[in-house]
Formats: sequence, C-alpha cells, structure tokens
Amino acid sequence: MSRVAALLAKELADLRQNPSVFVPAILTGVMSLLLPFFVAIVIPYLAGERLSDSSDFEIALELYRAQPGTVDLDPEGAIQAWIFQQFLVLLVLTPVAGSMSVAAYSVIGEKQARTLEPLLATPITTLELVAAKVLGALLPAMALTLGCFVIYLAGVAAAARPGVFWILLAPRSLAILFLLGPLAALAALQLAVCVSSRVNDARSAQQIGALIILPIAALLVAQLFGALQLTMPVIAVIAAALAAFNALLTWVAIAVFDRESILTRWT
Repeated sequence: MSRVAALLAKELADLRQNPSVFVPAILTGVMSLLLPFFVAIVIPYLAGERLSDSSDFEIALELYRAQPGTVDLDPEGAIQAWIFQQFLVLLVLTPVAGSMSVAAYSVIGEKQARTLEPLLATPITTLELVAAKVLGALLPAMALTLGCFVIYLAGVAAAARPGVFWILLAPRSLAILFLLGPLAALAALQLAVCVSSRVNDARSAQQIGALIILPIAALLVAQLFGALQLTMPVIAVIAAALAAFNALLTWVAIAVFDRESILTRWT
C-alpha cells in the first residue's frame, strides 16, 4: 500500500500541473447542472405556465405522488422534485467524463513524455500500478461530482419550490449519485486504462470509455418515459452488475498491461 500511496501522490501532483484534462468533465458537469433547471424553472417562467397546469406531467405527478416524502409537496413542487431527481442520472456523467480523460492522459501522457518507462523498471507490480492509476483518476472525478452536487442542491434550494431540496437528500437520490456514479466511472476509466496501455492516442481510449455513457443515457430516457423507475432494489441490482463488471475489468486491465512491450517499444 505504501508504494500505491506514493504513486497515487505522484499522479495527483501531475494532475495539478495539467488542469486542462478536467475540461471535458467540467463541461459535462455544467451541462448536467443547467439542463434540469432549464426544464423545471426557465421554460415554465418564459411560457408563463406552471408545470402542474400541463397535461404532459399528469402521469409523472401520479407516479411521484406514490413515493414517500412527497405528500407534503404541492403539485408544482412534486413535479419539480420529479424532474430534478430524474436528471440526477445526468450528473453521473460527470465522474465518467472526468475519469476517462484523466485515465487516458495518465498512461498515454506518460508514454509520450517518456516518464512511464522508468516507473515500469521498478519493482512495483502491475496490480499496484493499475490501482494507483485508477485511484488517481477516480478520486478527482468524485471530488468534482461532489462539487457539482453541492451546486445542484444550492440551485434547487434557491429556485425550486419549498421542500424539493430535501427530496434530493433521500437515500435513493444519494445512491444514484454516490453509488452508481463511482461504479460507472470506475468501469469507464478501467476501459480507458486497458486501451491506453496498448495505443498512443488518448482519443481512442476515451472513445472506448465513452461506451459507458450509452447505458446511462438509456436509463435517463427510460425514466423520463416511465419505462423504468430507479427504486432502491433496481439501484442495488445495477450496482451489483457494475461491481461484477469492474472486477472483470480489473483482471483484464492487469492482463493486457504489457510492461515488456511498453518498455521495448517506447524506450
């Protein structure tokens, strides 16, 4: 663990010198923050019509009224709470985008800078190296997610109806962001590490990791159309599937990380 911690400290120090790698994640976070406010607050204000007056949200209101914690909300607040909670899935994209860009830079950037080879010549094991690379990408991405969530809560508290703020602190909401989010980000960055250990193009690694975005987008669409509700049992099943997938990816990442090939090709 001491070697992993030392390498993790090096990874974080390198990231502080290259803050531009966080630009994709920051842009994703900004878009994920703005979209639900645009739907729930800005459009009704510009249209001069309350959400509860629109027939488009009648089914959503009925579904959401059946959940605990919403009985004290007025119809407008209930619909706002539904929108803000559904769009929490978008915030999961923030750690995914952050981890992908950082992981790709971490391996490919070191290849191009010729700083990876001396590290591979040390007694550090492949598992320790991959663990440090993964943690070095995951921790900053989750810190960015936490910051986005705090801004999200502050915006809801300031702009939404009274009581909506507390719905976002329910176990279901927190599980979406802080359970599914890290697991999805971990899967994306491990895919990026697997690819970046074999190629010299960061975009290739990021494109493979972006495959995780597709099921996240599908979850959002399914929720909005009422085909799926992310209840706690559903979240638990998805989390278990992601955990198993991550365990498989860890094994694959170690297997495909060919130290000898990197040393002979890039030195």
